Amino acid sequence: MRRDGYEILLTKDAMAHIRALDGKYHSLVFRVLRQQLSREPFVEARNRKPLNIPAPFGAHWELRFGPQNRFRAFYVHDGERGAVVILAVGEKVRDRLRIAGREI
Repeated sequence: MRRDGYEILLTKDAMAHIRALDGKYHSLVFRVLRQQLSREPFVEARNRKPLNIPAPFGAHWELRFGPQNRFRAFYVHDGERGAVVILAVGEKVRDRLRIAGREI
């Protein structure tokens, strides 16, 4: 683990995915990403797990969060920068994952 924490980077697609969510959740999404992924983002936990490849958007990890764990963030490690790169953010309703309004 890095002493000073990991930098969190969002792709343009991930920003568009967040904007597609209901506006009342935007601050929650940014807050949770900062809290959960700045320290130990690559240690498996209750709401954080490695994904089997191939995974959506080429992600290696998934973070579940929010009310009833309805939101999902998909991310990878950028070893060169020592950063967490958020590739996609979506909302899971029942058994369907929607990212930017499209079902995945």
